[in-house]
Amino acid sequence: MTETTIQKSVFSRIFSTIKQAIKGDESFDYTSGSIKKAVILLAIPMVLEMLMESVFALVDLYFVGHLEHSSFAIQAVGLTESVITIVYSIAIGISMAATAVVARRIGEKDPVAAAKAGMQAIIIAFAINSVISVFGFIYAKEILLLMGASVEAAEYGYRFTQIMIGGSLCVMLLFLINGIFRGAGNAAIAMKSLWIANICNIILCPVLINGFGPIPAFGLVGAAIATTTGRSIGVLYQLYHLFNGKGVLKIISSYFIPDFKQIKALVKIAAPGVLQFVIASCSWIFLAQLVATTGGDHGSAGYQTALRIMMFFILPAWGLSNAAATLVGQNLGAKQIERAEKSVLTTAKYNVIFMATIMLITFFFAKYIVSFFTYDILIQNIAVEALQIMSSGYIFYGIGMVLINTFNGAGDTWTPTLVNFVGFWLLQIPLAYVLAKHFKMGPTGVFIAIPVAETAITLASIVLYKKGKWKRIQV
Repeated sequence: MTETTIQKSVFSRIFSTIKQAIKGDESFDYTSGSIKKAVILLAIPMVLEMLMESVFALVDLYFVGHLEHSSFAIQAVGLTESVITIVYSIAIGISMAATAVVARRIGEKDPVAAAKAGMQAIIIAFAINSVISVFGFIYAKEILLLMGASVEAAEYGYRFTQIMIGGSLCVMLLFLINGIFRGAGNAAIAMKSLWIANICNIILCPVLINGFGPIPAFGLVGAAIATTTGRSIGVLYQLYHLFNGKGVLKIISSYFIPDFKQIKALVKIAAPGVLQFVIASCSWIFLAQLVATTGGDHGSAGYQTALRIMMFFILPAWGLSNAAATLVGQNLGAKQIERAEKSVLTTAKYNVIFMATIMLITFFFAKYIVSFFTYDILIQNIAVEALQIMSSGYIFYGIGMVLINTFNGAGDTWTPTLVNFVGFWLLQIPLAYVLAKHFKMGPTGVFIAIPVAETAITLASIVLYKKGKWKRIQV
């Protein structure tokens, strides 16, 4: 066989695998065969899925960053997103439980039990979010003020907050149902749902913010309407595929009857998972409030701009690391412990390569990236500083993400919860406060505390991973 023929054969296999990953193939057995192929089949749609979720934030940031009162608008959007991270935390916690249980049941070749578990998770999500939506809608202005927004910024942006938190059920369902699909090994549908949601948001955002023909300009409120509508359409797409009966998970109406034994089992896994991300979210909320009080409106806007750019790059890495959760869950279910370990190491290697590349891009091109989203020089200067400092820990972020997803995919949600508690509440928050207030470094002190804490979290996760408790968890 000639060298040219070999190269064509290699490229043909690569193209075939990529096509298979994007199309979605529920017939592939993730408990046997090539681990590299298994990681790629899961990682490609998961990366694209998270890339679309990160684009949501950047689309809003771009359009509101060019409104007349851009510092108020960016601050309102950023602070609202900081609060909604609590919703994300709950959604991710429940979706982690759903992914772990669904993946374990699929690994055990029991799709009926997997489908039942997924539907019980949806019942839990509805019950929790009904409280959050009402509370957030009523107290939107007070929430912004509590977060450190000025009175003018809170008055300007509270209607945006009302719509975003009031419509947060679509956020929760988007995360949760995607978690169910990922557990079943169909990451492609999860990816496509966010592509659809994001395309709708990209189309609706400029139309509703700036107006078009007979459609009036809603300004900042238009961004909230566009984002909520886009996500709702994504959820409808998910529900169609969940109920059409063509996938591994066959859903029937009786699965929606509350099964309190199953709900209790899910809550047992989800509770520390939710706490795990609430701990992280509360830390980010505290940091946002600390930056707002020490850096003013421009400091807060600059930090929120940098955060959204950082999340644009980090969320795809989180998507790649999600492959570890599915592979660990299914292989533990199939009693393939060594294969589960190899899957973790392969995923971690790919994530380190990705994050190292992103670190170089964000460090050296921060100024050019930031200038695309805002013309305000004061906002730009703070955002560039924040982005360059935070990017210094990207490689550790990449490893940490894979290990966190390994624990969660195995159903060992308590380990990363304890790690997050120590890393965020006992290290990041005190360090940020001391640097910002005591040493009078202001927002810069907050920026420094972020990579320091993330690096410590990753190092602790490596030690706990090697101890191997995650291999023995029963779900």
